[in-house]
Amino acid sequence: MDIVGKRRIFLTISLVLVALSVVVLGTSGLSLGIDFTSGSTVTYQFTDEDTSAAEVTDALSDSGYPDSIVQALGDNQFFIRTDDLGVTGLDDVNTEILKLDRGARVLDTSTVGASVAEDTVQNAITAVVIAAIFVMVYIMYAFRSVPSSYKYAFAAVVALVHDVVIVLGVFAVLGFAINAEVNAIFIVGILTVIGYSVNDTIVIFDRIRENVTLAPGREFRSTVNISINESVTRSLGTSITTVTVILAMLLFGGVSLRDFLIVLLLGVLVGTYSSMFVAAQVLVLWERRSLLPWRKAAATNS
Repeated sequence: MDIVGKRRIFLTISLVLVALSVVVLGTSGLSLGIDFTSGSTVTYQFTDEDTSAAEVTDALSDSGYPDSIVQALGDNQFFIRTDDLGVTGLDDVNTEILKLDRGARVLDTSTVGASVAEDTVQNAITAVVIAAIFVMVYIMYAFRSVPSSYKYAFAAVVALVHDVVIVLGVFAVLGFAINAEVNAIFIVGILTVIGYSVNDTIVIFDRIRENVTLAPGREFRSTVNISINESVTRSLGTSITTVTVILAMLLFGGVSLRDFLIVLLLGVLVGTYSSMFVAAQVLVLWERRSLLPWRKAAATNS
């Protein structure tokens, strides 16, 4: 299968997806949780099955928090995100909730202050940047036996950025569709996506390195195409197994891990695509461009 020959199609698809993701992130942005914005969250469970989100919202308005976000979780549970409740705020909310006479009880509550939220944002950005730097350094060291190993590092980081941007773009859309929020565990998911993306890319690159060593005189484009075809079964097998486990956890793992698992699912799907159809194609494009002056010189001499 001539995958490299269809690289324009694959790279165009990637560029369109990245562009759409950037537009969504620039216009709508991510739905940030309290880990990044500060505030409080409370989860209630009611014994009365007829309890509605509208009733809970009205109770919060009566307690002085009209801008609260109420999300039904199932099993008569409601997740509430609001401003910082402070010392007495939760008591005020509980008073109004109990007036509903629906048999309410608090399952979980948490509060994050503004300073903690600012630190979380800074730490998240730092973690992603450091991860990208270490990825480049590691690949340059691992592929030091290959000429111009920095090309492999650059291609891997391009694929990494491609994966993260698309995952963020899709997650921004899900923020409106299912109230998916970006919180601290989301950053763990993004770092996991980075690790998976790099791992899958290195599998392809390692095969390319072996084939370059075995047949140094063969055209690089052909070597890359052969390497992808030799690795595609392993990559798809690993990805399908991982996706199956993630889907099972999404179906039966509960709401608390939902957003984290969605990030992992998106990362596995996009990372598998990018390792074959983005990172490897970037290598080919760079190699062909570097050969252009030699081709021109050869044509002139002839």
